[in-house]
Amino acid sequence: MAAVAKRADASAAEALAGQSFQPQELVMTLLGSYVRSRHETVWSGGLVALLEEMGFSTGASRVALTRLVRRDLIARERSGRLIHYRITERADQVLAEGDRRIFSLGRADTLAGGWTMLWHDIPEAQRLERGRLARRLRFLGFGTLQDGLWISPHDREQEVVPLLEELGVAERAGVLVGDVAAMPGTAALVRRAWDLDALCERYRAFAVQFAPHARRRGAPRVDDREAFLVRTRIVHLFRGFPFLDPDLPDELMPDPRARRRAVDVFDAAYERLAEPAQRHFDAVTSGWQ
Repeated sequence: MAAVAKRADASAAEALAGQSFQPQELVMTLLGSYVRSRHETVWSGGLVALLEEMGFSTGASRVALTRLVRRDLIARERSGRLIHYRITERADQVLAEGDRRIFSLGRADTLAGGWTMLWHDIPEAQRLERGRLARRLRFLGFGTLQDGLWISPHDREQEVVPLLEELGVAERAGVLVGDVAAMPGTAALVRRAWDLDALCERYRAFAVQFAPHARRRGAPRVDDREAFLVRTRIVHLFRGFPFLDPDLPDELMPDPRARRRAVDVFDAAYERLAEPAQRHFDAVTSGWQ
């Protein structure tokens, strides 16, 4: 049994291996985790230093910040010779929606409000809008059955109708909300739209890697810097799950225990490491000014 458990742990760990982080995405994680609730600006040099701690060069870090400014996700503010950044209204909305997804994911055992089906025939001339729609639908937990046909196991009308209008493609799309009949074929339909086996493997990998930091007793002793690095990685990896998990009820998941375990580990480690991680973030982003 011990050998089987070790093989399972190794397999789970491999599911997380090789995942590359992008500096722009990490900056958004940092802002959402350590800045947004305070409504403060943050020193650019401190952000660069933190990204360097996570393995990025100074050049790559500054390019990432510049691109986030161009995307209207952060705004520059000059104070003497120093540059600070603040979260824009657009970024605040993006981060708020992200928080709603990650802090509700896997917490409901039953479906509520019916399923949503969205179809579109957006032409090639609007491939930019089509790509943006696809990314937003994946973040909302939609899966695709075929080109232009998406489904979600939740009522997403309030999210997708304004999104279609914002992208200017409402006339090329339709939305239907309703119940799905309780039939044996439902499970097969779900597996066509989402790779649930791979999802559960990633959940197991997450729990294996970070379970030690979630323990009430016997957790590894870490200093503030280590707490920051571990907590940031935890949040950043967990933020990826809403793109993969439609938040199905347990009866439609191949291994519902994998998600429950990952959620429990996330909640416990996120809270346990919060104070020392915030201390390190504050020390780096304010101590050198």
